[in-house]
Amino acid sequence: RIVQRVVTGFLAAFGLDRLAERIGIGSALGERKLSSVLGLVVYAFIFIPVVLAALEALKLEALTGPVSQMLNSFLAAVPNIVGAALILVVSYFIGRIVANLISGLLAGLGFDSVLEKLGLGSVTVDDQTKPSEIVGSIILIGIMLFAAVEAAGMLDFAIVATLVGTFIGFASRIIVGVIILGIGLWLANFASGLIAKTRMANAQALSTVARVAILLLVGAMGLGQMGLATEIINLAFGLTLGAVAVAAAIAFGWGGRDKAAQL
Repeated sequence: RIVQRVVTGFLAAFGLDRLAERIGIGSALGERKLSSVLGLVVYAFIFIPVVLAALEALKLEALTGPVSQMLNSFLAAVPNIVGAALILVVSYFIGRIVANLISGLLAGLGFDSVLEKLGLGSVTVDDQTKPSEIVGSIILIGIMLFAAVEAAGMLDFAIVATLVGTFIGFASRIIVGVIILGIGLWLANFASGLIAKTRMANAQALSTVARVAILLLVGAMGLGQMGLATEIINLAFGLTLGAVAVAAAIAFGWGGRDKAAQL
């Protein structure tokens, strides 16, 4: 307990608690300070070997054997646990820096107004969080997910690493699908506005048709990239093209057969 108090006081005086609050770790610890948590870890590292020695001195193999084996296994795993914790902490610190840089860069490029240009209006969370900050948060989450895979591999948690890796793959497809939808929405608005400004007949109707056609095509591409209802999308396109072909055949063969005969 003496060493615990010394370590806790030294780390607190060094400014570790302020650093933890600055990078966001302090809120995750609740009422405890990071210095007190590390002091408790030092206390455990001193106390566990003493417990092992005391159990061996009792000469009660039936009692001390399993407990000693469990504690020895825990001590053997401590380096991997510390390494995994360092990976997560360092990744979080780097992720916050990268996320802030990218958020500032996107905000400077006018990314916060891109949704208004796409016709979706202003999108904020609680009137405070802007789209650029949302992108920064997504980047931070992505970095932490990659760090979690590495940390789980270091701890031999193969199932956890596989699950997180699968989620990363699915999330990447979702992000690419959303980007495709955003680009398609911009193209639809651009094409619709360009056609509407021409002097051709029925320009407004043609602009609406162009917008709907591009949105349908890009929507199918985006959902296909996400891996959502791929069979339904293929079936819908097949039925649509089949219906158009049958309608054209009926219109030409039945409604326009006299004209066809003249031709």
